[in-house]
Amino acid sequence: MTGTMTWVGLDVHARSTHAAAIDTMTGELRRAKFGPGLEAPIAWMLQQPGPARACYEAGSTGFGLYRAATTAGIAMQVIAPGKTPRGSSDRVKSDRKDAELLVRLLLAGSLTRVVVPPPEIEAAREMTRAHDACRRDLMDARHRVSKMLLRHGRVYPKPTTWTTEHRRWLSRQQFGEPASALVFADLIAAVDGLTARKQAVALQLAQLATDERWWPTVARLRAFRGIDTLSALSIHLELGGDWRRFERAAALGAWLGLTPTLNQSGESSRQGSITKTGSTLARRLLVESAWHYGREPRLGATLANRQARQPDHILAISNRAQQRLYKVHRTMKARGKPHNIVVVACARQLAGFLWAAATAD
Repeated sequence: MTGTMTWVGLDVHARSTHAAAIDTMTGELRRAKFGPGLEAPIAWMLQQPGPARACYEAGSTGFGLYRAATTAGIAMQVIAPGKTPRGSSDRVKSDRKDAELLVRLLLAGSLTRVVVPPPEIEAAREMTRAHDACRRDLMDARHRVSKMLLRHGRVYPKPTTWTTEHRRWLSRQQFGEPASALVFADLIAAVDGLTARKQAVALQLAQLATDERWWPTVARLRAFRGIDTLSALSIHLELGGDWRRFERAAALGAWLGLTPTLNQSGESSRQGSITKTGSTLARRLLVESAWHYGREPRLGATLANRQARQPDHILAISNRAQQRLYKVHRTMKARGKPHNIVVVACARQLAGFLWAAATAD
């Protein structure tokens, strides 16, 4: 029938998928439930009257349904779950109701879609996230060692740990009980194993960064203070490899969750903590990099090597970032702002400078 179109909302889980469809000509609402797999919901959507426009919320099931539907000719969207409007008084939640809510909001144009990365971006991003997971596991393993020693009243006398000297000190620790000695040896072995894993993944990422698909942007990001190859690659991939989808630097800062929350009503307006939306990994890396800008601007040998063969306008942006962020750091500290707030403010502006460098001609 001419002019017929079907709108479909899907609530997708690992072992089930609930679907709700609205026919624009008749207004009829149809529902269906499917088991695991993609074939059944794709076939059902293809059987609906007219072309189908469908959506589902981003989650742990990934983008497999999106790619399968797109290949089958279905206009599919992946929706940001945190921005799906929901009634504050709605206390009944079910998969069936969620699917119906999605299709009605899709028809009304009230949903926010997320950018689906190409498969190669997603694969490389999985490796950077694996490196970050290994880093967190290593930190936990090291904490277990230090806490066990603390329970036995042993504290390393110097401030810097996990150096060569610290490892020699650890090797001299003896325990009277054989069980404690076995546990300590196991904890040290866990630290060594995770350290080797982290180094192996970091080496693979360093090789991956030189790929011609990523290196032009990664090389530009490395020209900034506090950002080396792994950080540059991770931030680039967390943004989907496409910086130009953000029209302004402020839009990138908002996407990263580095902007303050705002509660405004009538004449009152109050700002709170940052929103913490978007990529947690990218936000953490930017905050860590922003710590470097509390020192006076300078060009050391390491940064000079990273900036070699970069265009002059990229170096100018990097230099402006150092000057600007150092000024922001000093100004906010002079006003008595807590150090963490100062660093987050610098991270937000650093994201803007990185955007300018990545999108420059």
